[in-house]
Amino acid sequence: MPSITRDQVRVPADVPAAARDIYIDNYLKATRNTGHLMLFACDQKIEHLNDDFFGAGVSLDDAVPKHLFEIGSQGVIGILAGQRGLIAQWAPDYPDINYLVKMNSKTHLVKTSQDDPYSPQLYDFETVLDLRDNGVNVVGIGYTIYLGSEYESTMMSEAGQLIADAHANGLLVVLWIYPRGKAVGDEKDAHLIAGAAGAAACLGSDFVKCNPPKGDDVATSAQKLVEASKSSGRTGLVCAGGSTVDATTFLTQLYDQIHVGGAVGNATGRNLHQRSLDEAVRLTKAISAITLGDKSVAEAVAVFEGTADFTL
Repeated sequence: MPSITRDQVRVPADVPAAARDIYIDNYLKATRNTGHLMLFACDQKIEHLNDDFFGAGVSLDDAVPKHLFEIGSQGVIGILAGQRGLIAQWAPDYPDINYLVKMNSKTHLVKTSQDDPYSPQLYDFETVLDLRDNGVNVVGIGYTIYLGSEYESTMMSEAGQLIADAHANGLLVVLWIYPRGKAVGDEKDAHLIAGAAGAAACLGSDFVKCNPPKGDDVATSAQKLVEASKSSGRTGLVCAGGSTVDATTFLTQLYDQIHVGGAVGNATGRNLHQRSLDEAVRLTKAISAITLGDKSVAEAVAVFEGTADFTL
């Protein structure tokens, strides 16, 4: 992607004059001066407990949290997203990573058949500022909303206030928005995902992470994603990476999401950290070659296979 300059960064009107330069700095750091987002999602240790980090098909490297930060440090990413405590414990050893603090989380133990999903806010916004004041390179915050849950009003209210607080202090916001709950018939419905992307725009987030829609005989997943990318407006749409697949398949899906579906990046977790450190680092570079460098799938695969390199 071509580099963008400071005057090309669109600053929302709820960012006060005193925080404009901070917001622009954080936006350029998070997007690596491209306007596109490569988000390394490291929030699953609460979301999925240890299911994603130990077991069949998962590298033994992934058994310890340090693996996440080694990938973020040695690889090419825009931001590493994780809960405040995880970041607080490891950021002193990895000060150069751009961090996004995930403000709410829940486990996967309570199923929708038992109760609609609710992801509670874990700490006050002031604790994020304290982290930043202590020298941690915090560039933004994240929050998950489950649209269709009977608790959606609480999550939307919490997210709305957090966005206002974040922008007032020059921080970016990424919303995770997933239609989920007993009222939701199909979580992967393209029209519903587009509605979720539009809700993120109305709440004022800078980016929104959605699941890619389900393709069919009429249109591919990427083709159906167009409705969501249009609905999100100036809120940049990125797709969740999902469970681990082979690198070529993943990179092809990512390329299509951006070049067909209109996404402005990616949000990848398991497809990175479940691999060995060497393989994960190479995949961050391959993903960033597409997301941040506008490379082809073939060029990105070459980066992953080690026959080419990608740096910013």
